[in-house]
Amino acid sequence: MWGLQRESSSSMYKRTTSSRDYSPMVDVEDTLGLLENEVNIETETTNPPWKCSLPHVLVATISSFLFGYHLGVVNEPLESISSDLGFSGDTLSEGLVVSVCLGGAFIGSLFSGGVADGLGRRRAFQLCALPMILGAFVSGISNTLAVMLLGRFLVGTGMGLGPPVAALYVTEVSPAFVRGTYGSFVQIATCLGLMAALFIGIPVHNITGWWRVCFWVSTIPAAVLALGMFFCAESPQWLFKQGKIAEAEAEFERLLGGSHVKTAMAELHKLELDKTDEPDVVSVSELLYGRHSRVVFIGSTLFALQQLSGINAVFYFSSTVFKSAGVPSDMANIFVGISNLSGSVIAMVLMDKVGRKLLLLWSFIGMAVAMALQVGATSSYLPHFPALCLSVGGTLVFVLTFALGAGPVPGLLLPEIFPSRIRAKAMAFCMSVHWVINFFVGLLFLRLLEQLGPRLLYSMFSTFCLVAVIFVKRNVIETKGKTLQEIEISLLAKP
Repeated sequence: MWGLQRESSSSMYKRTTSSRDYSPMVDVEDTLGLLENEVNIETETTNPPWKCSLPHVLVATISSFLFGYHLGVVNEPLESISSDLGFSGDTLSEGLVVSVCLGGAFIGSLFSGGVADGLGRRRAFQLCALPMILGAFVSGISNTLAVMLLGRFLVGTGMGLGPPVAALYVTEVSPAFVRGTYGSFVQIATCLGLMAALFIGIPVHNITGWWRVCFWVSTIPAAVLALGMFFCAESPQWLFKQGKIAEAEAEFERLLGGSHVKTAMAELHKLELDKTDEPDVVSVSELLYGRHSRVVFIGSTLFALQQLSGINAVFYFSSTVFKSAGVPSDMANIFVGISNLSGSVIAMVLMDKVGRKLLLLWSFIGMAVAMALQVGATSSYLPHFPALCLSVGGTLVFVLTFALGAGPVPGLLLPEIFPSRIRAKAMAFCMSVHWVINFFVGLLFLRLLEQLGPRLLYSMFSTFCLVAVIFVKRNVIETKGKTLQEIEISLLAKP
């Protein structure tokens, strides 16, 4: 397996060194000398090899695949599940089967920061895989609604824990010049998970009890995630925070190559010296009112605007739009999935070329235009067929432009702008905001659609997209091509 081998030149970084006995302050003078006299020191100016970190990133994105899979796993089988478990026609119970994951995800996201900081990123991944395995198994063997809901809730806790940790890990182990590309893997994996759930659910109407297989299949990638993390590198930033300096150096060598270790460690030491007056424990009050409250506000607002744009309302209810145009629900899901995946692939190509901020701006502009098309489709002056074309086209354009920026960028950008000391807790807080807004959008969408009508509701979504454009323009900084340490130093330098 990758990363288990070490070249002889790296013996100084062996884990046999007692890192707890290695104080970060031992080399303070050397570190300061290195930073102050960089012009006199020959440093590596080429980019580190991207192949070193790629396997670790790919294993981490299995959690995102599972996230997407469990979001979509009950869409096709829901009718069969309700029939077999005796609640067919009960829309409340059917809604609970779909949405109970959101409650579990909210709980999981609340604890994700503490778990990632306390146990490390690798163990956090393994911990998120356990409830996904157990919950999928329980859901598959369920014979009552209560057991099904228990299984779905357990899966939800893993879903809530996984995405924040994946965003942290991918950001911290990726070289700066490909961090945007690797960050896009998270969104692509989520799309692939959604599409996998769709295809695996196709036989559900022809094979009795197939919905149980749909749940059990998901235990395989969850087990691969838990086992694969034994062979992956731990986050060097987390190891450094724990005082495990030798281990952090060793992991930097695995991820960046030996010639880049000294520079990476020097940047971490400089950050440590700049923050000697800050406490180790991060409280909620510090996130809301402390030194870094502004970046936490930016992160929370980005996630809130992402959900208030109406994306999940479109995902949840797009099949209704396509059904009115005579398109079967399975074909509708395929069209939406292809649009989502296409946008994610384009974002992956552009992320490290045009930058995060520009992608966000054009993404929200495109989403506003797409919602305007939906508003136009509700006009009584349009004939039926052109209105349907506008509605279907608006839905696909909305999903495509969402996947270009508003989908993948917040999960990548926020770990980049959050200082390492608060990164895990801040991500947990922002993801909690995400899940709360997500829940209320899903809960209230149909009622608002009834009371306000589609024209006014879609106009509101379009307005939120335009508000997001203004917010991004004024508040978001560009992080393309910068190391995490460079970003943090630049933010610390601002008043």
